[in-house]
Amino acid sequence: MQQTVTMPKINPKSDEVIFGVWTKNVGDTIAAGEVLFEVETDKVVSEVESNFNGVLAETLVKENDAVKTGEAIAIIDLF
Repeated sequence: MQQTVTMPKINPKSDEVIFGVWTKNVGDTIAAGEVLFEVETDKVVSEVESNFNGVLAETLVKENDAVKTGEAIAIIDLF
């Protein structure tokens, strides 16, 4: 079973952030609570944790992309 990962609300003042980096690569195992990626908001870098256990199957955004809250950013193959 697959789960689409969407961008959570990071900045209360804006619905858009700049995507930073993936901390996991496609094919890597990820556990709920592990940092999956970083985003930049108002000159602050924030780490975002996974809500799911599985394998990172696909990334849909890349570094420096502008990403809106709720936008699909990755696919995880669930355990």
